[in-house]
Amino acid sequence: MAQLNVAQTARIKGVILDEFNSPIENVSVKIGETGTVTNANGFYSLEIPANKDITIVFSHVTFKDATLTVNLKTNEDFEFHPVLNSKVTQISEVIVTGDNKKRIEGIIAIDPVLIRKIPGANAGIENIVKTLPGVYSNNELSTSYAVRGGNYDENLVYVNEIEVYRPFLIRSGQQEGLSFTNTDMVESVDFSAGGFQAKYGDKMSSVLDITYRNPKRFKVGVEASLLGGGITAEGISKNQKWSNITGVRYRDNSLLVNSQETETNFRPKFIDIQTLLNFNASTKWNWSFLGNISQNTYNYKPLTRQTNFGTISDPIALLVFYEGQENDEYLTVFGAIKSTYQYNTKNKLKFIASTYHTQEQEYYDILAQYRLGEVDSNIGSETFGDVTFSRGIGSQLNHARNDLDALIFNAETKGFHEINEKTQIEWGFKYTREDIKDRIVEWEVVDSAGFSLPAPILEYQNDQPYNPYTGPLAPYKNVRATNYTTINRFSGYAQWNHRGFLGEHKYWLNAGIRAHQWQVSGRNIYGDSQITFSPRVQLSLKPDWENDVLFRISGGMYNQPPFYRELRDYDGVVQPNVKAQKSIHLVLSSDYSFKIWNRPFKLLTEGYYKNITDVNAYTIDNVRIRYRADNNAKAYVYGFDARLNGEFVPGTESWFSFGFLKTEENYNDRGYIARPTDQRLKFGLLFQDYMPNIPNVKVYLNLVYNTGLPGGSPSYADPYDFQLRLKDYRRADTGFSYVFKDEKIKSEKKWLEPFSELSLGLEIFNLFNNQNAITNTWVRDVYTKSQYGIPNFMTTRVFNVKLIARL
Repeated sequence: MAQLNVAQTARIKGVILDEFNSPIENVSVKIGETGTVTNANGFYSLEIPANKDITIVFSHVTFKDATLTVNLKTNEDFEFHPVLNSKVTQISEVIVTGDNKKRIEGIIAIDPVLIRKIPGANAGIENIVKTLPGVYSNNELSTSYAVRGGNYDENLVYVNEIEVYRPFLIRSGQQEGLSFTNTDMVESVDFSAGGFQAKYGDKMSSVLDITYRNPKRFKVGVEASLLGGGITAEGISKNQKWSNITGVRYRDNSLLVNSQETETNFRPKFIDIQTLLNFNASTKWNWSFLGNISQNTYNYKPLTRQTNFGTISDPIALLVFYEGQENDEYLTVFGAIKSTYQYNTKNKLKFIASTYHTQEQEYYDILAQYRLGEVDSNIGSETFGDVTFSRGIGSQLNHARNDLDALIFNAETKGFHEINEKTQIEWGFKYTREDIKDRIVEWEVVDSAGFSLPAPILEYQNDQPYNPYTGPLAPYKNVRATNYTTINRFSGYAQWNHRGFLGEHKYWLNAGIRAHQWQVSGRNIYGDSQITFSPRVQLSLKPDWENDVLFRISGGMYNQPPFYRELRDYDGVVQPNVKAQKSIHLVLSSDYSFKIWNRPFKLLTEGYYKNITDVNAYTIDNVRIRYRADNNAKAYVYGFDARLNGEFVPGTESWFSFGFLKTEENYNDRGYIARPTDQRLKFGLLFQDYMPNIPNVKVYLNLVYNTGLPGGSPSYADPYDFQLRLKDYRRADTGFSYVFKDEKIKSEKKWLEPFSELSLGLEIFNLFNNQNAITNTWVRDVYTKSQYGIPNFMTTRVFNVKLIARL
């Protein structure tokens, strides 16, 4: 090993890996003409001059060169573990790119820098995911999304390989506040919309795999806007063994909620603190701790609302006066320890333990007194726009006292073993315990023209005021239950990865199987022990063609053992023997990389089919899902997705996405009807641009169009007798940013020297002021005996100012 013979030196060392996290031997590590090479374990160690900028070059004959510039203190010991990408190589006069693991697995990688820049009412990772093909949403205030006919509970989300959970009692998107993921801490984001490998968990729709970054030096980042802000700090210890990144965020949705039709006194407080602490015990052993504390306080006091609908010739309005308020609180504490031990170049073990504790309460008493009437449409009238004649009057009283306490513990071990350069084996085993205490008390009383309306499910004739009502007095809706539930789960997987050649064509094969055993118990609850098996296969083929095309076929059995929400039926009672929903997936894909205008582009197309049995039918109201908990349905999904992404503007990534799907279910053999997630067409656009004459001015556009979802029907309406579709969801958010300084735009101004990035921007949410409805409110006209579905509209056009500063 060559060393520099200088008086004041420091040392840089580490392990050099390829895209598959395998060590690379004989990598040249040089400073000018002086350097060293990695050993069989990929390890290198090199002394360098201290207290000056030094550029180190990492090079290998089959990998792209990498460079690093450092300035180390005297005797400082710095660890750096670069990952080298394969070069483009020449095989039989046909160019074939190097192995790309994410491309082979059908995973879409999203640039974290892009996530932080793209505008959205609820900006973050989910905001970007909703523009991808196969992903559907009709609620800009929610981080929830549906993928290829699934619902919000069918998506896996991991942060540093640790599964995270959705809130339990959230009914409305505006109650969610902050997403779990702090985008300022993110290193990489990977997303798969189906056909994923056995190493991922037991859900039926998608995987969002997020990795937080390991700090390499001290940094501070600040974001501030009219919706809130955050600060992130990161650093590394002098001996390079310890590192930490911590973020604090605050959000206030008042700006958005006050743009809705309901006038309110609204005082939300959404705050969280996250930290990732890393300890490198040695070059082989790493420990990390991920912690999160979040508190959402949602105090909502509606005052008035007027919604105009009908036609130009016959305008109608719903005028509502409110009394009462809603007080909700959500406190979540999360902690996880992860240990990674790579005991040699071909074998790696991981151990992960995590605890998730949430305490949620949902209390409200809201009286809504309404007038349904005709609107004065005479432009010259002093009462123009007001309700001048009432067709119907009534009131609605909603009450809830819901409390939930959930404690979830996970312990997991994983292994990765490289048999040879072509074959690897991965395995994992996991234990989960879920302890949930839940009380639900909800009732609703509806009064129309002085006559209380009983629940439709009582099936008593009620034609007041023409005949007296002789049935029992009962709330229009009444749900009461107390559940103490414990679920013990054991799950595991094993999968085999292999690559090789079919003639001149390259292929990658992954085959694996998952198993999941669980049992539900608790106070007066005795469930059976159940077990499922989930075999999965992926085959990718890269033909020996001049064009860079990859074909992929994947599928298998994707089971979803019920989580707590899926065990609770319409009456709030836990049904312990609910079975796992079972879905057979088949996904056919093509991935074509090419160049236009000498810039890189990619066209991804996928066709898919799902056959689902033991379906746990459900309804969706805003973001709340309520299950039948009886497994008495079957369903299917099929569709086609396409995404074109590339540098439409030099140096920036943009994409267009398109999706078509159809999903129907058959409940109790009554025939097939549209499922609640049957959102047929989807168009998404994410676009970046800058002004050629003023390159400091950046422009961002986030546009989504989804056709209407089935929904908006009256409470307790039988979907086989009464099914509506909401209007199409159309949303465009845009942002204009002046960048004073960043990685590409440099500045000689002295006051900008401390900043690595500084920008000030204007965001316009709902640029075209589209009226998007999330649900309907149903009221009665006593004169015509008609019911009217009045849409509950989402946010209107809103302006926001945003500042980003990083040191």
